[in-house]
Parts: sequence; C-alpha cells; structure tokens
Amino acid sequence: MTTKSPLKIMPISNDPGTETGPSYRIRSFVRRQSRTTRAQRRALAELWARFGVDSIETLNVEVLFGRYAPLVLEIGFGDGESLADMAAANPEVDYLGIEVHHPGIGHLLLRATELGLNNLRIICADAVEILERHLPDECLDRAQIFFPDPWPKTRHHKRRLIQPSFISLLVRKLKPFGQLHVATDCEHYAHSILDILSATPTLKNMSADNGFIPGSSCRPSTKFERRGERLGHKVWDILFARRDNQ
Repeated sequence: MTTKSPLKIMPISNDPGTETGPSYRIRSFVRRQSRTTRAQRRALAELWARFGVDSIETLNVEVLFGRYAPLVLEIGFGDGESLADMAAANPEVDYLGIEVHHPGIGHLLLRATELGLNNLRIICADAVEILERHLPDECLDRAQIFFPDPWPKTRHHKRRLIQPSFISLLVRKLKPFGQLHVATDCEHYAHSILDILSATPTLKNMSADNGFIPGSSCRPSTKFERRGERLGHKVWDILFARRDNQ
C-alpha cells in the first residue's frame, strides 16, 4: 500500500514570483507576474500564520477552524474582496479560499484583518491537486468559482478549469444537496459550462428554466465584474446542486 505524501504548499514569501517544490504542478492557471505592494508583502509575511494553511495531508476542517460549521470553498478568489464580504456577512459559515497569485492573497489577508474574520482560511496551491489529494469527499456545502480564466482562443480551451473531469472530481467533494456556483463574463464559456454541468448526472440545475440565474441576488459583485460592467460586459451565473443519489 502506498503512503500519500503531504502537499507542499506554494511558498509565501516577499517575492511574488517564487514557485518551488517538487509537488508544484500547473493545471489550469498561469502564474502571472503582477506588482505586490509593500502592504501586501507585509501581510504575506505577518498575517499568513493567522489565516494561511501551510501543509496538509488530508484536510481536517474541524481542526482547521476549531468548530463544525457549513463549509464554502472558493477557487481562484482574485483580490478576495467578495470572499471577505461573504465571510463577514455569514459568521456562522466557514470559508476556504484557494488562490495562487500573491498580490490577491496579500490583499485578502489585509481585508480579513480589517474585518476581524475568524471564519476564513487561505491555501496557496493548485486547486486541482488540493481536490485530488487533500480535501475529503462530501465535505463542502458549496463550491464557488467566479470568473475563471476563459482561455478564449479555441486552441486553449483544453486549459479551461471547467472540464467534465474536473467537475466529476469537484462533485465528489460536495455534500448531498451541496451547491456549485460559477460565474463568467465570457458568453461562449458560460454556455460551455452550462452544457458540462447539465450533462453531469449527479448535478441538478437550480434555475427554474434550466438556464442561468441572476447573480446579483446570491453573491457580492467583484472588482473584476464591476470593471466589466462599465465596459458593457454581461455576466452569466450558473447554480447547480448535487443530487442525493450519488
């Protein structure tokens, strides 16, 4: 029998471009170089110990948060503003965010401290590997993915996060009736996501017409979304739930 080795989380350091470790694998993202502010660098150095998850084998949610509560996972939280708002508005719910870009993580650390959040933890790692090897099955009440990279060129579609194999993996992590919420401002990607989720027999569309839902009614808007709205971009929200008969 093989022993599952613990994941080495992507290191948090003052260098936003640092990527090391034998377990590091790029699956569905590009590690973009962007400027980390002095405040964000300080947050990464001083606040990571409070909110960050350094290394895990199988994540024990009750130990991580010190309680048993509903758990929401957000994959790719960007600058973390909407995630922080959700955590502040719902103190009875625990939130776990996964992101690889250090400026966004630093921003969320600062915001979490300002709001005094106790129900938020952050992982800096490949979300696919976390789901494959380190997150127990049927532990999530909701998973949310807001504005994943659309990879608009046809030859890059294989790099999109929302693929049938990924959804099959993610559904295993949802509790019965647990929800999956995805939002995108790319119309082609929106219909692709809707088709993939609709073709997953273990998922049920929560829209009355089996299409999209109004996003403003169920999540805070993001900085990315507000910028897109000023440019006339439309946003598509998709909400499915795991059926009980897995």
